[in-house]
Amino acid sequence: MTARRRVHRVNAGGMSGRADDLVVEAPLELHLGDTTLAVLMRTPGHDTELAAGWLLVESGVEAPADVTQLRGCWKNDVDVIEIALAPHTTPPRPRSFVTGAACGVCSADQLTLGAVGPRSAQVLDVDVARDLPDTLREQQRAFERTGGLHAAGLATYDGRIDVVREDVGRHNAVDKVLGRALMDGLLPARDRLLVVSGRVSFEIVQKAVAAGVSGIVAVSAPSSMAVDLCEEYGLVLVGMMRRDHFNVYAGAERVRA
Repeated sequence: MTARRRVHRVNAGGMSGRADDLVVEAPLELHLGDTTLAVLMRTPGHDTELAAGWLLVESGVEAPADVTQLRGCWKNDVDVIEIALAPHTTPPRPRSFVTGAACGVCSADQLTLGAVGPRSAQVLDVDVARDLPDTLREQQRAFERTGGLHAAGLATYDGRIDVVREDVGRHNAVDKVLGRALMDGLLPARDRLLVVSGRVSFEIVQKAVAAGVSGIVAVSAPSSMAVDLCEEYGLVLVGMMRRDHFNVYAGAERVRA
């Protein structure tokens, strides 16, 4: 979702007024009964997927049957997703304040990893890895208009990306993609790679582990903790992607040059 705002463009000819497209950032409340679990700052769109992806880590859901309701509505001038969980699912603990678009673990009580299962032993071809960011970018429709959105997608080892989601927050884009996979019954996604347009931090690896993906391909660089976690949980981690070079930070034995 985008919004039009008036800006002043400065170039060699001076300064002139014009209209420009900006990415929309707005709150989304997640409700479980009468409890507000969290207030997420996100780009509107695919909100039920965002909620499902958020629950993947926060509540340890693993299958569509774990979530009995994800219903969008409008309450008190705010977008709301009403959530109902199956009796066997542990409810997430409410977060105490707004989670900004730049932070996925802000206000969380603890840093946890989701369920861990066996990973794929598939080998990532370097030519496939090199093409994945461009394949992701081709589906970033809102980014082309605003330049202000992150994107994420789930890719096969032969380079196909079926679902791409955009958001002002890196972690939100990942939640939307993984939430879609959860709702479609595709988790654990052991034969898939998570492709992201930005950097890779703890929160991104946390979500990847919970979804069962076997590798991450990123345009930018990872943090030290992200590398350590990928090594610990057996994920391939590729970053700093350029056409003529990139870095393999973890799982080099599963990358074929």
